Amino acid sequence: MPVLPRLIAHRIASDDTSRPLWRHPATIAAATLALTLGAVPLLPDDVDDERGTITQTAETTGSVGRAGRGEVTPEMEAEIERVLAAGAGLDRAQGRTATARASVRCATFDGQRYCLGFGWTHQSRASLAARLETPPTFGARAERTGDLDADGVLARTQALSAAARTEAERAELTMAAQSVGKVWMLRHEIQGVPLPDDFAEAHPEVTTGSSGIDARGGFGESYPIKDKILTSKVAKAQNQTYWCGPATLQAIGWSSQGKRKTQGYWARRLGTTSAGTAITDVVRVINNKTDYDEETAAGPYVVLDISDFTLKQWYRVMMRHVTDYRAPVVLHPVLHKQFYPYLDDDASGHFQVGRGFDQDPDGNRKIGYFEPWDQSRFDPSEPAIERVQWRNAYKSYRANLDHFQHNLGV
Repeated sequence: MPVLPRLIAHRIASDDTSRPLWRHPATIAAATLALTLGAVPLLPDDVDDERGTITQTAETTGSVGRAGRGEVTPEMEAEIERVLAAGAGLDRAQGRTATARASVRCATFDGQRYCLGFGWTHQSRASLAARLETPPTFGARAERTGDLDADGVLARTQALSAAARTEAERAELTMAAQSVGKVWMLRHEIQGVPLPDDFAEAHPEVTTGSSGIDARGGFGESYPIKDKILTSKVAKAQNQTYWCGPATLQAIGWSSQGKRKTQGYWARRLGTTSAGTAITDVVRVINNKTDYDEETAAGPYVVLDISDFTLKQWYRVMMRHVTDYRAPVVLHPVLHKQFYPYLDDDASGHFQVGRGFDQDPDGNRKIGYFEPWDQSRFDPSEPAIERVQWRNAYKSYRANLDHFQHNLGV
C-alpha cells in the first residue's frame, strides 16, 4: 500500500454519534475537581531537524493481526450491569481503604478481566485496590506533570454524582467489551497465549496474523533495525504543568486529523483537571477523535496492564505499533531521574507519545517518543528538555513498571 504521512492521509475526525461510547467528558468533568482551563494561544510551528520529512514504511514480515469493534453480547451487558450495581458501595464507603476497595471493580468479558481505571489486567482486584490504598509519595522537589496519581483517581471517583459515575463507567465498560477480541489477539501474538477454540467464530471482527513474532524468541529479528512514525512538528511542550495528557493528545490528534487543535480543546475532551488526566480518558478520546482506532491501523485502543510483560514483549508492542500499524503508543511511565537523565528533578506519573524504535546492533536498544514535559517553561532556572527523544528502552520499560498502574495505551 502506498505510504502517505498520517498528517495528511487521514480524514479529519468528527464525533460519530452512532458509536455507543461516552463522548461528552465535559459534562462529567464539571462535576469533578475544578477544571482550570485557560486560553491557549496558537503557537508557530517549531523548527527541528525532522521538519517536512516523510517516514517510509518498512516491509512487514507477513500478515499481522487486525481488530475492529466487536459486538456487545447479552452476557456482556449483564456483566456490565453487575459491575455498575456494585458501585453503590462507593456511596457508603468511608475512609481511604474502603473507598479504594469500592472503586476497583472488575468485569470478565470472554475470559479476560477488565478493571475500571486500570484496564485489561491479570492482577487481582485486591492487588489493584492496594495500589490505591497507599498514598503517593513524592520527594521534596518532585514535579507534578499531569497524570492522575492514586489520590487523584480516588478524588475523581468521589467527586462524581452517582448518576454521572454510572454514565462514565457504563461507557468505559462498553468500550472494553467491544475490544476484548483485540486483547485476546495481543496476548496471543505478543505473549503466546493460546486462543480459545471458538475464537474465530466468537470474534469475526479480529484476524490473527503471522508477522514472524515468536513470543519466546528475540526482540524483533524480522523487523527493521530502526523505524519511526509521526513528523516531529506535531510535538509541542505542555502549556500547563498538569497538561501532559492534553499535549499527548494534541500530537496524536494532529498527526491523525492533519489539523492542529489547542491543548485546551483536548483538555476539555479528556476531562483534565488540575489533578491531571486518566489514561482511560486518553484511550477513550483516541478512539473517538482520531483514525488510529480503525481496523487499518491499530484497531480500538485499550488500556493494557503490562506488569506481566517481559522487556522483549513490551518492546515488540512498540515495534508492532510503529511498523505494522503506523500508529502511536501512549506511554505511561513515572518520570524519575534514574530513568530520564534529562530531568533535573523527579516528577510524577506521566504521558509520552511512543513513535519509534532503534534495535541498535550494539545492543543498546532504544525507543523514540515525544516528550511533552519541559520544566524550563515553568522555571527558567531549570534545563530545557527537547521534544524528540531517543532513549534506552530498558529504562523506559522500568519507568512503566514503576508507575503504580503499570499500563499502556495501545
